[in-house]
Amino acid sequence: MTEEVETTTFEISADDGTTDDITIPAGLVDLVAEGDQSDAETIGDIALLSFASRAHHIVHHGEDADAELEAQEARVMELFEERFGVTYGEATGHQH
Repeated sequence: MTEEVETTTFEISADDGTTDDITIPAGLVDLVAEGDQSDAETIGDIALLSFASRAHHIVHHGEDADAELEAQEARVMELFEERFGVTYGEATGHQH
């Protein structure tokens, strides 16, 4: 049955010239898209949300976050707010 689920593949490219592909069920992109958002915008939103979530978890719920890691977490939270127009805490209901 899972072979019947349509997939879609996205290519990710980095500033250093490397690339990677990610294949996911196409319906998931539609499920989490907001409004008339493009597939690429949806994937971008999910990627940023994931990085913000991981950084938050490591800094606030992990062990021994150093100043560099805290600065990385602060920056991703700024980028999150720039993209989504709300803070990570407002978006997730998880504030410290």
